[in-house]
Amino acid sequence: MYAQLKKELETYERRTPRSRAALEHSKPWMPLGVSSNFRSYEPYPLFIESAQGTRVRDLDGNEYIDFNLCFGALMAGHANPIIVRAVEEQLKKGTMYGMPHVMEQQLAEEICARYPVENVRFGNSGTEVTMHAIRLARGFTGREKIIKFEGCYHGVHDAAMVSVKPKADKWGSATEPNQVPASAGIPKGAWEATLVAIFNDLPSVERLFKKYPGDVAALILEPVPMNIGVCMPQPGFLEGLRELCTRHGALLIYDEVKTGAKLGRGGASEYFGVKPDMVCLAKSIGGGFSLAAFGTSRKIMDIIGEGKVFHAGTYNTNPLVMAAGLATLRHVLTPENYARIDKMSKRLVEGCNQIIKQTGLTAYAIGACANGAVMLYPGEVKNYRDWAGIDVDLWRHYWFAMVNRGVMPTPHYWDEQWTVSVAHSDADIERHLEVFAEVAPALAVAQQERSGAMAAR
Repeated sequence: MYAQLKKELETYERRTPRSRAALEHSKPWMPLGVSSNFRSYEPYPLFIESAQGTRVRDLDGNEYIDFNLCFGALMAGHANPIIVRAVEEQLKKGTMYGMPHVMEQQLAEEICARYPVENVRFGNSGTEVTMHAIRLARGFTGREKIIKFEGCYHGVHDAAMVSVKPKADKWGSATEPNQVPASAGIPKGAWEATLVAIFNDLPSVERLFKKYPGDVAALILEPVPMNIGVCMPQPGFLEGLRELCTRHGALLIYDEVKTGAKLGRGGASEYFGVKPDMVCLAKSIGGGFSLAAFGTSRKIMDIIGEGKVFHAGTYNTNPLVMAAGLATLRHVLTPENYARIDKMSKRLVEGCNQIIKQTGLTAYAIGACANGAVMLYPGEVKNYRDWAGIDVDLWRHYWFAMVNRGVMPTPHYWDEQWTVSVAHSDADIERHLEVFAEVAPALAVAQQERSGAMAAR
């Protein structure tokens, strides 16, 4: 462990004793003391007392400018007043119906106006809608196999939990990666039907189509993988996937749980100009509420209406959530706000790259509209195997140093990215850059010391 990282961890523990105590009180009742494995990290996670706009406050009263924003689910910011008012009005009319209401049609129409889909069904989480999308693709094509990319995350259902973060001794060759179950409890028949390719490597995809002719129902991907920082598709890659899927009769599914609201009004289809057959949405479309949706053509969606593929959910289209979704899409995630966010995000990326150059840190900053990250690598990350070489202790030094100075740069974990929200101001961006400028020189020194130690071996 770097000496500076040790100091930052000691500072973190001095500042946040109530978070440590809260975790210890929770451990007898919940595994790891938390409700999601992603919320657990060493020495212990921050416990949050309140949040408003771009600020979160922990149990010890420390305040942070939040670029985590609930893993990118809060592009509207915390407790956005427009969304709060919409939900308060709906609270007076009822909290749950379990029966149809007009907001369903209204929100479906809003989604169809933004994304290249004709029909929509709703759910409550990204996991739900990617699961339903895969089932729908299988039902429509009559095929069982799907293709995903190594290192990419599409929720915690069986079909998606394959080669999410495989270890180097398990992942196999770079041309034909292994299928590696990401959890115990996944039946062999489930993970064997999920084929694995390398992102930004069209030949690895074509090889699978040729190996399993007529067996692949769909290819699912994040157009910008955001389980490995920010990994941009190389020129021609998405176009190549579109051509391969069309040629082989498979559906192209965009998992836009993270990118759908955060790349622009029309998501990745608009941003890159390559249209999928199906889109999965969640996180920021709900403005802080549990809203998800999957959409496609009427022809494909008709098999749900015909009863060939079943889709249901008691909590689907909860009226509070739908009110939040409508307010978010109609009044918060507007073209004007996207333009402002894009400007702020570019300033953040450019500023970080200037600081990196000035300090001699081996890294780069990259962004795509609201999303961005400082990538602690010597060259551009183009796939999971590039990303897997990260110096984890150096990243932890970066994250805890930023947090100790009042800026939460990303969610904790080195595979995450920041979100610039509607609530952020130019002053928030400048403060982020000021703190990074304080932290970066020590990161560069630690990096050089590690390089020297490795050379001495």
